[in-house]
Amino acid sequence: MGVIRIGPTIFAAFMDFSLQHTDPKSKARAGVVTTDHGQIETPIFMPVGTAGTVKAVHQREIKEDIAAEIILGNTYHLYLRPGLEVIQAAGGLHKFNGWDRPILTDSGGYQVYSLGDNRKITEKGVRFKSHIDGSMHDFTPERVMDIQRVIGADIIMAFDECTPYPCERKYAEDSMHMTHRWLKRCIDHFDQTEPVYDYSQTLFPIVQGSTYPDLRRQSAEFIAEQGREGNAIGGLSVGEPHEDMYAMTELVCDILPKDKPRYLMGVGTPENILECIALGVDMFDCVMPTRNARNGMLFTSEGIINIKNERWKSDFSPIDPEIGGYVSTFYTRAYLRHLIMSKEMLGAQICSVHNLTFYLWLVKQAREQIKAGTFASWKNQMVKKVTTRL
Repeated sequence: MGVIRIGPTIFAAFMDFSLQHTDPKSKARAGVVTTDHGQIETPIFMPVGTAGTVKAVHQREIKEDIAAEIILGNTYHLYLRPGLEVIQAAGGLHKFNGWDRPILTDSGGYQVYSLGDNRKITEKGVRFKSHIDGSMHDFTPERVMDIQRVIGADIIMAFDECTPYPCERKYAEDSMHMTHRWLKRCIDHFDQTEPVYDYSQTLFPIVQGSTYPDLRRQSAEFIAEQGREGNAIGGLSVGEPHEDMYAMTELVCDILPKDKPRYLMGVGTPENILECIALGVDMFDCVMPTRNARNGMLFTSEGIINIKNERWKSDFSPIDPEIGGYVSTFYTRAYLRHLIMSKEMLGAQICSVHNLTFYLWLVKQAREQIKAGTFASWKNQMVKKVTTRL
């Protein structure tokens, strides 16, 4: 199913990034991304709604309690289910799931990579077997652009290959060059097509190169030369040591344009986010807050809580009054432990909303510290807190 165009107008990709503040003792920045669905204050964390939903969380909670400004969807999963016909009939993902703020879609490159033996990568693209019913499908750079046009995200990602860790240099180099060739095809096709709906979309290229500094430098320079409205850093947080993640992130951020937002894909822990904000990253996403929540692990302003531990059985204090939000200030740790131990669905919901509330609180606090010029010292104190196990 190709892109269905709406009238004669060619929509220019529209996204504006205004850099407002920089921290004097780090590379941290605060800015504002403007899209047709609203503004995003950076640094920002984006809750992951892989299949069009952030697991166990209502849209009202994401918007009002968690105060998220942008969420993610995934091309691979949405393409397979519910399928493009349903999404287009609904009027795009925004109308399908009821979210009226910005959406970003991952191109599906990481999901295809994770299929292992159930996919074959060639210069043309990727042929893969659906994890749902075993049916065969083809993703090419052009096809992925068309699919994301139909899904209708404000920010769409180029189709790339995500290399594993560890990765032999020859494979990493060959993969990087193929990702660059795919990117040119993505750009050509994106620029020759129109949005399906009555708002514009923006394409982000993705830097690859595994943990090889010269490859990362080469890829970052190539991506910067494309002159797109924003850029992403992929292929990290796939098992490499944190020190390597930080080194590659710093190298790439020093090359990517300062006047464009930088998105570090799939990262990460609260510590990772704080350290990478300090290196110049603006946008983050990760499934960790909701995935860990379903297992009873809570991130708080004072440290990490395993709510299953006996010590919380009679703790009638709020989950985390410091961060605000309904569930974090209303429910007690003892009650939440009871729900989790009883395997009540409400327990997973409360934990999910709380963890996302914490992540959004953390990046908003980081923004305020950047604006005040005090981010570097605050970050060092917060890293110690958020890595403490209570």
